[in-house]
Amino acid sequence: MLFAHDTEVALRAAAALVNTEEQAGDRLSSVEDLDRFVAKWGWTGSRRRDAGELEQVRAMRPRLRGLWELDADGVVTEVNTILRHSHAMPQLVRHDEWDYHLHATLPEASLADRIVVEAAMAFVDVVRQGELDRLRVCDADDCDDVVVDLSKNRSRRYCSATCSSRVNVAAFRARQR
Repeated sequence: MLFAHDTEVALRAAAALVNTEEQAGDRLSSVEDLDRFVAKWGWTGSRRRDAGELEQVRAMRPRLRGLWELDADGVVTEVNTILRHSHAMPQLVRHDEWDYHLHATLPEASLADRIVVEAAMAFVDVVRQGELDRLRVCDADDCDDVVVDLSKNRSRRYCSATCSSRVNVAAFRARQR
């Protein structure tokens, strides 16, 4: 394992949130979509389950996407700003099936704040370990989804098997011509 389990989950969840905003449409367009996202990624704490909460979470996507596009100094500046503005208070907690891990907000914090702060804390680990090159944008020409490469050999280039297959099939067809 490259990072602590909670760091890996927070990075994957942040990437999944960023990737809900697609050129072809928004996959986070309703409170029900947000409910499914929250359930899939195991977010705990208070929820309002209303359109305002949905809009707050959706508004976090550009800020999180920006973390994938910055150099180390830029990431540090943005992460520090997020943590400062969110009044982050890292603490060890244990709940549900999770052993001790970090939470940096109170359970009463808004869902959007919890999401962005957890992502920021994960980026703290990425920066401290000098692993920012594991966070990239999909190599497929027609995709701008973000990727978290947790492979041992740093070989993950695509956001999904769909993009990988599409690129490989196109390359095969080009060679056949």
